Amino acid sequence: MTDFTGQDQAKMRPADADGFREAWDTLERLWQQTVARARGMDAELLHERVGREWSFIETLRHLVFATDAWVKRAILGDPSPWDPLDLPHDEMPDEPGVPRDREARPSLDQVLALRADRMATVRQVLAGLTDAELAGRTVPVTGPGYPEPESFPVRRCLQAILSEEWQHRLYAERDLDLLQARPD
Repeated sequence: MTDFTGQDQAKMRPADADGFREAWDTLERLWQQTVARARGMDAELLHERVGREWSFIETLRHLVFATDAWVKRAILGDPSPWDPLDLPHDEMPDEPGVPRDREARPSLDQVLALRADRMATVRQVLAGLTDAELAGRTVPVTGPGYPEPESFPVRRCLQAILSEEWQHRLYAERDLDLLQARPD
């Protein structure tokens, strides 16, 4: 499992815009390590679920969805930011126009291309973020989708992304450990 420090985890609850930028830098560094590890594994293992959890590929697809929902839709105002490979959380009811193809089996490179685009979007939003904007609220989008077409605290949207990225990387590392420990 990739090492992380308690300091890294503490960065995931930033107090200001600079703290969000620092947290994102930390997440990008940690995910680079996790992806490098996954690249060293058999491609089929990256589609395997451990227990009832998502596979590595599904986890990455879910993170694309989270960014589409909380950054592209809620913060940037795109009413329909979805990619066909987005994977909403299981508890979310079906929403018109929001994809949910659980049977899709994209390659790691396909999903990483989407992730790179979404991670660049987050980086761009954070690069220009001020403390005043962080304390503000989003403008509600029009049309159905997820999240609901309402105004949200910007901090809540960005905190959702940090939490999703942090937790799902931990789950991914745990599952990669278990997949690598399987006897041949």
